[in-house]
Amino acid sequence: MSLQGEGAWAGWPCFFIRLSGCNLRCAYCDTRYAYSEGEKRDIPGLVEEWRKSRVGLVQVTGGEPLLQAETLTLLEVLLNEGARVLLETNGSLALGNVPREVIKIVDRKTPGSGMKNFFLEENLGWLNEGDQLKFVITDREDYEWAKEKVIRLCLSCYTEVLFSPAWGGPVPFQLAEWIIADRLSVRFQIQLHKILWGEKRGT
Repeated sequence: MSLQGEGAWAGWPCFFIRLSGCNLRCAYCDTRYAYSEGEKRDIPGLVEEWRKSRVGLVQVTGGEPLLQAETLTLLEVLLNEGARVLLETNGSLALGNVPREVIKIVDRKTPGSGMKNFFLEENLGWLNEGDQLKFVITDREDYEWAKEKVIRLCLSCYTEVLFSPAWGGPVPFQLAEWIIADRLSVRFQIQLHKILWGEKRGT
């Protein structure tokens, strides 16, 4: 249990379920331990632990949570139990079977990640109002690349678009100034949890 550190739900108490395994290797990844570490858990046990937390917001994340076959079942069970459910995904796997009620936070990988070619463009068609498309910006080149996509595809017309400075990349005020100068219709966001706790694992 922690505070949600990113996106439109930043600042809210949130119960996190982090699943192991990832099919990408982003240059700026801050959860490399999720590539292979972890322990086997069953869905009833996870849901009971969430219930005991008495927190209504739950985020299923990774690694890449959609790699695990039972993730869709977990999402359904949490929804049926009354949770408000966030799913953080890297966008490389199809979103068509994710329940509509789940709030999808999709990370559109930029050139600076080294993984930009792994995104499934068809996933843009599965984003609804309330979902979020996130670009992590490592430098000015990333910013210009992401800006072109936002404008050409009118991404802000149907989903919330987030621009976030990569940890160790452009300082936040630089990215903020670029967005303001271009009157770009995106939400600037920063990793709140790192401001509060730094690189402490588990936050």
